[in-house]
Amino acid sequence: MRYDPSEYREGSLGRWQKAAAGWGAHRARFQAGARPVSGWLVDAIEPQPGHRVLEIAAGPGDTGLLAAELIKPGGTLISTDAVQEMVDLARARAAEMGIDNAEFRTMDAEWLDLPTASLDAVIGRWVYMLLADPATALGEARRVLRPGGRIALAAWTDPEDNPWAAVPQQELAASGAVAPPDPDEPSMFAFCDPDRIRALLDDAGFTGVVVDRLDLAWHYDDLDDWWDTQLDISTGLAAGVGKLTPAARDDLRDTIDARLAAYVNPDGSVDLPGRTHVAAAGA
Repeated sequence: MRYDPSEYREGSLGRWQKAAAGWGAHRARFQAGARPVSGWLVDAIEPQPGHRVLEIAAGPGDTGLLAAELIKPGGTLISTDAVQEMVDLARARAAEMGIDNAEFRTMDAEWLDLPTASLDAVIGRWVYMLLADPATALGEARRVLRPGGRIALAAWTDPEDNPWAAVPQQELAASGAVAPPDPDEPSMFAFCDPDRIRALLDDAGFTGVVVDRLDLAWHYDDLDDWWDTQLDISTGLAAGVGKLTPAARDDLRDTIDARLAAYVNPDGSVDLPGRTHVAAAGA
């Protein structure tokens, strides 16, 4: 079936709406592993008091809320997501942290409802590779930045670097419960080639592009703990697993567990590696 961007956008919104509760429930654990990325992105935008910073696809908001503290006094974080359920999570997290210089809006990364040259920085952690039109989204980011403004983003490297997410996707596709990913569609690993990131930023009019890599790790009590988390945060995985018979689900888990056995510690806990590109550029 030919890739349809409009259908993809509609489906993506529905999936993120369903996944929001899971992301809220597992926010602290995910951020414990992802904190180095948030720190890199915030450092890369060079936040200063008085700056106006936009975070797109903020989810629970952890990255942007780190920047909010650094742009006081006089600065404002605009925390956005395409689905209201995620915006509500970020707002609740800000209240929990006592952050009072943030605004929360439902906004699509491909159509930023903000004036031209009105921002000092844009942050997008693991978002652009999932968009139907990342070139347009990066062009919008460039439009809303003032001269000298900064953008910082993250995008996953190869599936082989990220078994915590890639292995269940691969094995579910091998089971026939879901179709193999279309290389023309947006996906978690669509920006695995750093040259694509550089080219998109160049084409959007950014300068001084820097692309680096960070190694990450996520800790779980055991493989069941990891599996339950993945089902909560990935509605695509949960839907695919739901199509299997009980016996087929057991076989799937056996296969996945065997592939991840090397990451299981003697006490049964699990440390799963990840790797991401991080990039920054100037407007």
